[in-house]
Amino acid sequence: MEKVAIFVDVQNIYYTTKQSYRRHFNYTAFWAQATAGREVVTAFAYAIDKGDCKQQGFQQVLRNIGFEVKLKPYIQRSDGSAKGDWDVGITLDAIDYAAKVDVIILLSGDGDFDLLLDKARNVYGVTTEVYGVPALTAPSLINSAGRFIAIDDKLLL
Repeated sequence: MEKVAIFVDVQNIYYTTKQSYRRHFNYTAFWAQATAGREVVTAFAYAIDKGDCKQQGFQQVLRNIGFEVKLKPYIQRSDGSAKGDWDVGITLDAIDYAAKVDVIILLSGDGDFDLLLDKARNVYGVTTEVYGVPALTAPSLINSAGRFIAIDDKLLL
């Protein structure tokens, strides 16, 4: 049985599915599809914490599915912009697990992760899968993935 590690860029998936489809991502359907016949070694969902009740409820849903939710505080800058991405955290965790699994599954469209996938494949020999919204996933990320799975109707609510 293949061992998998799952890494979800929650903000990226939220905004890309909202922008492209005006719908929400179905994490339960994703879990069923991605883990079928596989052993989940770890599954992290990386999110920004604004502390509101609706968001906390969503985080609990993720936990109930099987994800460990990692949170960073939402930072509002004085100029009105916001900060709160998990790129470095996702990368460090994925490298930590690359030697322990057969497959790394990344949910994100962020092209910054292309180097991570290249290293995981070339140094650790793992298979890499990326789930993303086709129109909003960086071509470099799609090209770096061993397998690109388009988020489509069956993975949406």
